[in-house]
Amino acid sequence: MPKEKILVVDDEEDILELVKYNLEREGFQVKCAESGETAMTRTRQEAPDLIVLDLMLPGIDGLEVARRLKQDQKTAGIPIVMLTAKGEEADIVTGLELGADDYIPKPFSPRVLIARIKAVMRRQSQAAHDPDSIRKIGNLTIDPRRRTVSADDNLIDLTYSEFQILLFLAGRPGWVFTRFQIVAAVRGNNYPVTDRSVDVQIAGLRKKLGQYSAYIETVRGVGYRFKEDV
Repeated sequence: MPKEKILVVDDEEDILELVKYNLEREGFQVKCAESGETAMTRTRQEAPDLIVLDLMLPGIDGLEVARRLKQDQKTAGIPIVMLTAKGEEADIVTGLELGADDYIPKPFSPRVLIARIKAVMRRQSQAAHDPDSIRKIGNLTIDPRRRTVSADDNLIDLTYSEFQILLFLAGRPGWVFTRFQIVAAVRGNNYPVTDRSVDVQIAGLRKKLGQYSAYIETVRGVGYRFKEDV
């Protein structure tokens, strides 16, 4: 059974070789690109299943590549994992808001990169699941139809916003979301909000979840994610 195709985009030859070698060991088909222009051309010609995208590229940078691919109906559905230097928090936020699925800070562990790529692909394949299906994570149960949340069979009383935030995050475990992405999903894109108001909602949600509050992880400088295990 053929493995998924991955396009690795980076202008550093040693990183390209490192990532390509480790991905091919896992059985993936790997193509490489050293510039943003080449990345877009190969994406449209070969339709990879996932793109590993460096942000610092000659010519068209990684953020612009992500923006153009996500605006194109033919390539918008291809998941993107960004490679970025640790200090580029603003770029991470921008990339995630453009539609990137995850990010890996440099320097990175090849094992971590592979694990994160597999997780994104797994979630991508499950993305078409029934939005009203009951979600069970350990002893935590979320029922979208009844709008109830229970832990160890005990109901947890959540506000509308707290429930929507939990449902949104739990629906894509492992994905990192900025505060404004969370608000857009819960209230709509035109809902006025500040970073602080999202943090307050998350704090209240964590308090009510008690021992299960660890499922909601803060990604410093970026936003939040729902952990797949605690």
